[in-house]
Amino acid sequence: GPAAGPGTQAQPPGPGAFDLGAQSGRWAAFQERHRLSCEEAARLLLDAYEYRGLVKHTGGCHCGAVRFEVWASADLHVFNCNCSICTKKQNRHFIVPASRFKLLKGADNLTTYTFNTHRAQHTFCKTCGVQSFYTPRSNPDGYGIAPHCLDDGTVQTIVTEDINGKEWEKAVKEHKTIRDMSKP
Repeated sequence: GPAAGPGTQAQPPGPGAFDLGAQSGRWAAFQERHRLSCEEAARLLLDAYEYRGLVKHTGGCHCGAVRFEVWASADLHVFNCNCSICTKKQNRHFIVPASRFKLLKGADNLTTYTFNTHRAQHTFCKTCGVQSFYTPRSNPDGYGIAPHCLDDGTVQTIVTEDINGKEWEKAVKEHKTIRDMSKP
């Protein structure tokens, strides 16, 4: 910034500004090498710190109109539900907090189906009909992600747990962790 004139005191950086000290050159070289804006580079750093132990999975529908990213373990815990809709759709999914999910494109190409309590929001692509994610009744503050809609390369293992969705209230009441899976 401009040098402080006589009798003025240097002001600390404003909100959002920070002094990188000896790391300034390294930061600039990193941004240039990866062609990132300052905001994009900061997001990478924050994601790496905030989501330690997790990997960024990307995925979407069949036609590519809907794309998303989700931070989750490389070792997925997938639910195989036998309720009426999950059976018909073969809906196997893992659950994440909303804060770890980002829709990259296709919001205008999604449509939603609800039934019964209307708590679950079954979203799917208007073009190809694939449901790559949805809002589960058990975790309305999170997302159920279809592991088969993830791009290759980030999943190490999948453990599948059957859940008795035909008796939803009983199953969710007896399950020790399902309601907490969307908590950050």
